Amino acid sequence: MKLNNVDFDTYFNNYPDKDGYFGKYGGVYIEDKLKDAMAEITEAYFTICQSRKFIAELRRIRKEFQGRPTPVSHLERLSDALGGKVQLYAKREDLNHSGAHKLNHCMGEALLAKYMGKKKIIAETGAGQHGVALATAAAYFGLECDIYMGSVDIKKQAPNVARMKILGANVVEVTHGLATLKEAVDAAFDAYSREYKDCIYCIGSVLGPHPFPMMVRDFQSVVGIEAREQFIDMTGHLPSAIVACVGGGSNAAGLFSGFLNDPVDIYGVEPLGRGPKLGDHAASLKYGSEGIMHGFNSIMLKDENGEPAPVYSVASGLDYPSSGPEHAFLQEIGRVKYDVIDDEETIDAFFKLARLEGIIPAIESSHAVAYAMKLAKTMDHGSILINLSGRGDKDMDYVIENYGIR
Repeated sequence: MKLNNVDFDTYFNNYPDKDGYFGKYGGVYIEDKLKDAMAEITEAYFTICQSRKFIAELRRIRKEFQGRPTPVSHLERLSDALGGKVQLYAKREDLNHSGAHKLNHCMGEALLAKYMGKKKIIAETGAGQHGVALATAAAYFGLECDIYMGSVDIKKQAPNVARMKILGANVVEVTHGLATLKEAVDAAFDAYSREYKDCIYCIGSVLGPHPFPMMVRDFQSVVGIEAREQFIDMTGHLPSAIVACVGGGSNAAGLFSGFLNDPVDIYGVEPLGRGPKLGDHAASLKYGSEGIMHGFNSIMLKDENGEPAPVYSVASGLDYPSSGPEHAFLQEIGRVKYDVIDDEETIDAFFKLARLEGIIPAIESSHAVAYAMKLAKTMDHGSILINLSGRGDKDMDYVIENYGIR
């Protein structure tokens, strides 16, 4: 399959290029002293992670510890409630150990750290799912673990904070700025710049300087590889469309990777939050422009000074003022359509999936469920596969306190 001079038969061999670019997006925009550290990680990834021993160990971990493959579920009652013409399915990453897709790349990153002889892993977290996953990986491999988290998110995601601490991680509260995900990334990068010789930064999404966007995508590609095979096995054909929420974009990159070369419509769903006014949403791909932050070039939301703008989402894991460079590229060439869902639509989907299917989704994942419900109403027939990226245990207290029981 070719689109705008991009050959998807060989896509993963060519993107990113050797300098970490997806077209004009990506790259390495960091201080000089960290460039050697990035080069070390890149070399280790291309050598260690391609070895038979590493691959065999990661496959064993995924099967025995994570519980992979995660299933695909037919959302029959939800499909019927929408008229029954279009059938909805969910890739159940909520059933991955630790409750979300994040463990897919965290176990890979931590295993790489072990092979590199590092003693400590550092990361940021927003909703806490990445933090829990990395704390889980650190406990599994016997590594020290520092998790940087904004004070707003610490209050909002108390169950996940407790999980991280129980697993032995050091949760570092970030209080400056809006005290959410962007500031947590700032603080984690700052800490890494001081400790890079003895630790590895395990970024939580397809963000940051090369090789992180590539590494996280590749570790997450297990989602799309499994889902494609499972869907064909269940139905005998490919889905008409696939849908995933997008903040930084790790779960979406994982699902999309399995279908980029197929005749399948692909949708990424950003958080519209309270509305389109700057500061009320985190829909960078829809409303942003090209810019550099956290070591990579992508599409970002900017304030009047060209700096990263304040953002908001009901989902702590989506309130980031940029998106992964590969998502910017896939939007530019027209392979993926990125659209938005607001808070009210998200919470409605949260309750509908719970009531009709017995699945309580993460608020992040509820954006994808909401969009799939809207999309189904526009289709005469077909099927939609949703990436249910995480479970909603972490969100229940927040939802009940702010929205009540619907």
